[in-house]
Amino acid sequence: MSKMRLIVAGAGGRMGRALVRAIAETDRAVLVGALEAPGSELIGKDSGVLAGLPANGIKLSGDLWTMSAEADGILDFTVPAATIANVAIAAERGLVHVVGTTGLSSSDDAVIKSVTKRAIVVQSGNMSLGVNLLAALVRQVAKSLDANFDIEILEMHHKHKVDAPSGTALMLGRAAAEGRGIVLEQHSARGRDGITGARRPGDIGFASLRGGTAAGDHSVIFAGPSERLVLSHQAEDRMIFAQGALKAALWAHGKPPGYYTLDDVLGLKDLF
Repeated sequence: MSKMRLIVAGAGGRMGRALVRAIAETDRAVLVGALEAPGSELIGKDSGVLAGLPANGIKLSGDLWTMSAEADGILDFTVPAATIANVAIAAERGLVHVVGTTGLSSSDDAVIKSVTKRAIVVQSGNMSLGVNLLAALVRQVAKSLDANFDIEILEMHHKHKVDAPSGTALMLGRAAAEGRGIVLEQHSARGRDGITGARRPGDIGFASLRGGTAAGDHSVIFAGPSERLVLSHQAEDRMIFAQGALKAALWAHGKPPGYYTLDDVLGLKDLF
């Protein structure tokens, strides 16, 4: 079976370099393109060298259309504007588009889903196996425990992260909301400060911490009368996200057009 030919978007960033390493470590895929923002000082640099590997001859470029002519998929952990720009080209080329970008708005998500009648998209706020299993557990626990249990989500990331709450925290919040049969956007409490009054019944609370080099810590707290249940996940290395994204791309290769998540990739939809 031929190797899947992949492009890494944001190849000069921390996640991009991890994705280049993950591809180099598998015999089922090959790197054929390294995308970076036009005008970046990294354009022309060797993607292998940037990732701490021997030179691979794949230099960073800002021209997705050209590099995608001989590709099967794109791994995209960039910023919302870049991801949305990549969506149209990936769909036109028929690429598998794995989207791990966070901070996307509801309108951004609508754009991504709009191409899935003719394109293959796998999207997740977090690409790790552990986090997606955690989300499935959160959904079930929220369904099992009644409204006497308040739900709070705590997350911590490195000091360079620009969006809050994290995409993973929102993913866990949506899982909890699904378990409760509510709409997260109508029951979301964020950024408490000052005299806020008592907690509104049914809300799902979020708290975001930033500092150091934390790759991603998430806890979902179910606080009930005289007891608390805490479900947690700690990411120790961003390679887990790169490996999950690569697994998603390989799984999606050859699938019919549609919108998929890590639940599909990992078979978690029927777990409970």
